[in-house]
Amino acid sequence: MIKFLDLYAQYQTMRQEIDAAIADTISNSAFIGGEVVSGFEKAFAEYQHAKHCVGVGNGTDAIEIALEALDLPRGSEVIVPANSFIASSEAVSRTGYKVVFADVDSTYTLDPADVKKRITQQTSAIIAVHLYGQPCDMDALRKLAEEHNLKIIEDCAQAHGAEYKGKRIGAIGDIGTFSFYPGKNLGAYGDGGAIVCNDPDLAVRCRMIANHGRIAKYDHKFEGRNSRLDGLQAAILSVKLKKLDLWLCKRNEIAQRYNAGLRDVQHIVLPHVRDEVRHAYHLFVIRTSRRDDLAKHLNAAQIQTGIHYPIALPKLEAYAYLGQATAPMNANKQDTELLSLPMGEHLSLDDADTVINEVKKFFA
Repeated sequence: MIKFLDLYAQYQTMRQEIDAAIADTISNSAFIGGEVVSGFEKAFAEYQHAKHCVGVGNGTDAIEIALEALDLPRGSEVIVPANSFIASSEAVSRTGYKVVFADVDSTYTLDPADVKKRITQQTSAIIAVHLYGQPCDMDALRKLAEEHNLKIIEDCAQAHGAEYKGKRIGAIGDIGTFSFYPGKNLGAYGDGGAIVCNDPDLAVRCRMIANHGRIAKYDHKFEGRNSRLDGLQAAILSVKLKKLDLWLCKRNEIAQRYNAGLRDVQHIVLPHVRDEVRHAYHLFVIRTSRRDDLAKHLNAAQIQTGIHYPIALPKLEAYAYLGQATAPMNANKQDTELLSLPMGEHLSLDDADTVINEVKKFFA
């Protein structure tokens, strides 16, 4: 069986370090806050080329807290890509703003030309989702933001370590959010998330919102929420962070193998990688009109696949009120064609070759 993702195999490669980190956290009763969490926040900020990092409970909370901390005009519009996980859009609605979906380009990230069409006098922000590990066209989005006085929130849930023109994503816009869900490139053993930025005042406000509106104990400046990265997860993430670059290199190696082996296969579209980026390859997504039949064929050959995401956000019942279900968007017509092949540092080149051969066999 070639697994889509193998977290247990990953654990086995660093078992002693992980077990020691967990044991130390328990022996010190460092479950909430403390040096383990602050140490990870400092290390992750440095890794992402950001000045500040605030650990939070999960990636969705990170987006909500970021939106709240930016203090956008109440009820204003926030532009979100039509191809993403619902967390990117539900965070907008749940913080009191209006979702406006924009289309994606050949990289499956926001199409700046379509974003420009969606901007109105009520628009206050853009959520740039670095989907599948591919950085958005940040130059174009920043230009639009400057022209229309908009904020940019980078949703980096799938793109830890990804780079745009030599800069790590997350601190290129106004604020960046991360998820440490177990299946991410940098994943915890439970939920977790983080916010990064370069503005010290914005970082303080995020930390206060995540900790009941306070800095000092029982001194609450406003009502906040309870969303904290716990000590056990921070300890685990600190061990994993040291290995992330090695894992990203392996993911890129597997992606290059897929691209080389599948480039001559008709009826599939391989990932289009933007120039001057380091793709994090959280997912390796191909597109084919025969998606479901191919997935069945690979499953029968003991190869696991995934679908991210089977229903474009505008077509979800949750957004029926927007009336975009049948809009002529790439995202609306491509959601039935996207298939994720196995991807991760657990794969060997032989595994990749097996996947390639089975895909070729199917289309032959």
